[in-house]
Amino acid sequence: MPLAGLKVLSVEQYGAGPFGTQHLADLGAEIVKIENLQDGGDIGRHVGPHFLEPGDSHFYEAFNRNKRSLALDLKAPEGREVLRALAAGADAVFNNLRGDLPAKLGLDFASLGAVNPALVCVHLSAYGRTGSRAAWPGYDYLMQAEAGYLSVTGEPDGPPARMGLSIIDLMTGTTAAMALLAGVVEARRTGRGRDYDVSLFDVALHNLCYVGSWYLNKGVVTTREPRSSHPSLTPSQLYRTGDGWIFIMCQKEKFFRILAERVGHPEWLEDPDFATFQARLANRPRVNAAIDAALSVRTTAEWMDILGGAVPVAPVHDVREALENGFVHEQERVLDFAHPRHGAIRGIASPVRVAGAAHPVKAAPDLGQDTDAVLGRAGFSGEAIRGLRERAVVR
Repeated sequence: MPLAGLKVLSVEQYGAGPFGTQHLADLGAEIVKIENLQDGGDIGRHVGPHFLEPGDSHFYEAFNRNKRSLALDLKAPEGREVLRALAAGADAVFNNLRGDLPAKLGLDFASLGAVNPALVCVHLSAYGRTGSRAAWPGYDYLMQAEAGYLSVTGEPDGPPARMGLSIIDLMTGTTAAMALLAGVVEARRTGRGRDYDVSLFDVALHNLCYVGSWYLNKGVVTTREPRSSHPSLTPSQLYRTGDGWIFIMCQKEKFFRILAERVGHPEWLEDPDFATFQARLANRPRVNAAIDAALSVRTTAEWMDILGGAVPVAPVHDVREALENGFVHEQERVLDFAHPRHGAIRGIASPVRVAGAAHPVKAAPDLGQDTDAVLGRAGFSGEAIRGLRERAVVR
C-alpha cells in the first residue's frame, strides 16, 4: 500500500479526527490510536443506538478500522513521557482536541520537536488553536449553522435545514489527512517538522467556495431554491416521475438537447423560453412544469433506462436503496472487515482505489489491544510496561 511505513500517533475521538486517520489507515499507514484511559477510551465507542457489545458501537467501527489502540493517560506526567518516547519514532502526531488542549497535553511541535525535529504535528479543532474561540467546544451542526449552510438547504418556505450527514466532520477529517501528508512530504524533504492546523469552522467556511465568491465580489446572497435546484442553471434539480423523484442536471447545453429528444419533446429546442440557459432560468416555472409533465408518464427506473449515460441523471434513494444499489456491489464498495469476536463487520470501502493493491480489512481495535506491542517496539521492557499498567498510566 502507498502509505506503508508511515507511522502516526493519533490522540483522537468521535468523528472528524478518526475519519481523517482512517483514510490513512486504509492506504497502509500505521495509525496508533491513543485513547483516554480514564474515560473508557474514544467516546465513539459509546455512541448508540447500535452496538456489537458494550464499548463497541457500530458508530465506532465505522471510523476506526485498520488501526491499533493504545490506552494512555496523557494527563499524567508519566503518560506524557510515554508519548514523547513514542513520538521519537513517529512521522506525525495527530489530534482532534479542543484548541487549547494540545499545548497543555504536550502534543504540539514546541513540546515534541526536541525529541524528533522532523515530526509533523496536526491539530484538528473546532475553531483553531488561536483567537477568541480557541477554548470553545464545537460540533458539525454548529458550523453548518454559522457558515450559512442552513440558509441554502431545504425548501424556501420551510425552516432552516442542515445537511442530513455530518458533512463538516467528514470533510475536515479528510482535509486534515491531506495536511498531514503535506507535512510529511515537507519534513522528508527538509528534515524539519512543524504544526499544521485544520478547524471545523475554517473548512465549513472554505466550502462556501463559489457561493462565497459571488457574495464577496458581487454582493449576491445565495438563498434556497425549490426542489434543491441549482441557483443559476435549469434544468438542474428534482423532478417528479410516475412513481417518485429523479434528479437531472443539464450543466451543458448539449445535455438539454438530449433530454428534450429522449423525453419526446424535440419542439422545446425551438421554443425561445427553452432555448438557452438564460432563457430557461428566466422562465424556470414554465420549464419545470413541462419537464414534470413529460416525466410523469414513466417510472423513475424506466427513465433511468432511457436517460442514464446520456444525460446526467440519478434516482433518489434512501439509505437502504443507496447501499443495495447494484452499481455499489458491481464496484465492490461494501466490504467485510474481520473482527476477532464478531466475525465480518460490513463497511463502506475506501474511495481511493490503488492499482495492484488490496486495502486492509481489519475491524476497529479493542481499547488498549496493542499497548504492549506498541510500547515494546519503542523500547519499553515487559517490566516497565507492567509498572505503567500498575500505576494506571496505560491499560
